Amino acid sequence: MIPDPVELLRELIRFDTTNPPGNERACVEHVQSLLEAEGVACELYAREPARPNLVARLDGAASGSPLLLYGHVDVVPTAGQQWTHPPFAAELVDGVVWGRGALDMKSGVAMMVSAFLRTKTEGAVPPGGVVLAVLADEEHGGDFGAKYLAEQHPEAFGGARHALGEVGGISYEVAGQRFYPIQVAEKRMCHMKATVRGPGGHAARPMRGGAMARLGRMLRALDTKRTPVHITPLARQMVEAMAAALPAAKGFVLRRLLNPRTCDTALRLMGDQGRALEGVLRNTANATIVRGGTAVNVIPSAIEVEIDGRLLPGFRPDDLLAELHAIVGDDVELEVLRHDEGPADADLTFFDDLAAVLRELDPDGVPIPMLLPAVTDARHLSPIGIQTYGFLPLKLPAGFPATTLAHAADERVPADAVRFGAEAVFRAIERYNGR
Repeated sequence: MIPDPVELLRELIRFDTTNPPGNERACVEHVQSLLEAEGVACELYAREPARPNLVARLDGAASGSPLLLYGHVDVVPTAGQQWTHPPFAAELVDGVVWGRGALDMKSGVAMMVSAFLRTKTEGAVPPGGVVLAVLADEEHGGDFGAKYLAEQHPEAFGGARHALGEVGGISYEVAGQRFYPIQVAEKRMCHMKATVRGPGGHAARPMRGGAMARLGRMLRALDTKRTPVHITPLARQMVEAMAAALPAAKGFVLRRLLNPRTCDTALRLMGDQGRALEGVLRNTANATIVRGGTAVNVIPSAIEVEIDGRLLPGFRPDDLLAELHAIVGDDVELEVLRHDEGPADADLTFFDDLAAVLRELDPDGVPIPMLLPAVTDARHLSPIGIQTYGFLPLKLPAGFPATTLAHAADERVPADAVRFGAEAVFRAIERYNGR
């Protein structure tokens, strides 16, 4: 039986796989039971028993590389968020599924599992076969998931050279034109720590210019100042493809993004749509965690701030450190906590086929290559020779706030969009020839 991807999504959301700690086992075993009920053998690989990764395969009739489908079932926390509907109830309201993971990325896993079993049922397995991997731990670095598999069990992927994963294929509109960005590359993770120091002592005495004040100046600088604009080849290709599909005046504004002298003006003119593109045009850094002080009556002499940095392809951590020092000053200590190198140069071999699938399903939509301004498990698979295409399409209503809902309260997805995506993934499998 081919599962309805919407109902499967709701089943998956009901498993609380908040990471940390993850606890993905029950959710992964649920997928395993669905696959084994249809005669598909599954293997589990686990660095830690509560956090297994599932791998299943449909063998093709000829030699060639299989197409890999992979996605994660862990989700980010909901603590401190105010939800309209409970985040793990998976309520279906007016044709929309609500819950943590509805976008990131249990909907994608539901699409893949549905398309995978449809491929088996309809005998549409490509020559080299299909591999399905349901993974743990993407949201906390992948150390128990994709990274563990790639480093310890690369054979589990069956020699795949191309993969479908998150994040691309989600529609959005610019000037009334619907685009489908297909991810072919992504930025690089660069987590940092800033330390702000100042005189400490008794909190009863007046204090001016202490660590707290310096922290405020640093956070204000990060909020109001920008790192330099860098136009990478893929960002240029992405913007040019969008501009070519727009009316002349709109295309003219969009192309101003490709000139560092006019980029920020164009971003302001584009409003929310500009903010969605800004991340592919500069290295970014956001303060996310602050630690300081031990008692209410003691002035802290040091405050630590963790910063989530993302690097454009071709840039190194030292480049971002230099850009940040130019913003916050040299008196703030900056160090790199973790840097994951990103995928190698994009292989666009399968891009045209994926674009053709989207044109079949939505003749009015325009597929474009995308540089993702975030990171995914693709960075762990790239070193073993796997090119990931972010291709989990969602045809969304105009104005649907997908980019702001992931990781946020009231995460949700239209049911029709999930069924659209399952159909697109199935057609992509059909087209793959194991090149």
